[in-house]
Amino acid sequence: MTAPPLTWLYVPGDRPRVVAKALAAGADVVVVDLEDAVAADRKEYARDATAELLTEPQPVPVHVRVNALAGPLAAGDLAALAALPGLSGLRLPKVTAPEQVTGVAALTGGPPLYALLETALGVERAYRIAAAHPALRGIALGEADLRADLGVRGDAGLDWSRSRVVVAARAAGLAPPSQTVHPDTRDLEGLAASCAHGRALGFLGRAAIHPRQLPIIERAYLPTERELEEAETIVKAATVQPGAQALPDGRFIDAAVVATARRTLSLARRPTLS
Repeated sequence: MTAPPLTWLYVPGDRPRVVAKALAAGADVVVVDLEDAVAADRKEYARDATAELLTEPQPVPVHVRVNALAGPLAAGDLAALAALPGLSGLRLPKVTAPEQVTGVAALTGGPPLYALLETALGVERAYRIAAAHPALRGIALGEADLRADLGVRGDAGLDWSRSRVVVAARAAGLAPPSQTVHPDTRDLEGLAASCAHGRALGFLGRAAIHPRQLPIIERAYLPTERELEEAETIVKAATVQPGAQALPDGRFIDAAVVATARRTLSLARRPTLS
């Protein structure tokens, strides 16, 4: 089983030198942002610079967050970038309907798509969006915009939306979603606590906006020694005797438990930043 990505590093598309540094920062995926991180008068430059970068394969997977699908810039972003050999995925902001996903899939014809749900309407339609097209490989929340749309102040007010997205992703057969960014790049203790909470809700991995956040995210989502020992015991027992069974300590295991254990072991085999 291939280890899934745990870290997604966002970087502004109009800063090629910063993009180059991000590619060497150790993130599993670098997300070049053409949307919120780029000023209006820099949008065209950001697109051109990103297209130049992606004319060749990159050392790590590179995704691009295009401009809002309902706006005037997204079509040009998709036309310029979708067929480039260095592109590993397109992140679609502010998705509110499955038709947006199917429209982009028909227009681009190939690259993996990731839908960002950033409004109440997007969250309400989470499963329909997640199941919209085979090209869609993941969904995730955009919590800054969602917080504003809902009028939520406390962090706990987003937990229902978080769980909704986790359930929708899994129901559609997608990988568990990654958490949204933690905006305070110096609050590493808060980041670690937030990651622990996200992991408990069913998220897997997290987006970052600074390289210093990467090892904190990775550490939070890697299995503990006890989790590894339990996973090894489960997989070994399933290898010796396939099918549902009770372990000597009384725990009952079946195919779902074994699949979880195998995913735990796959995470442990990944190279780490720390």
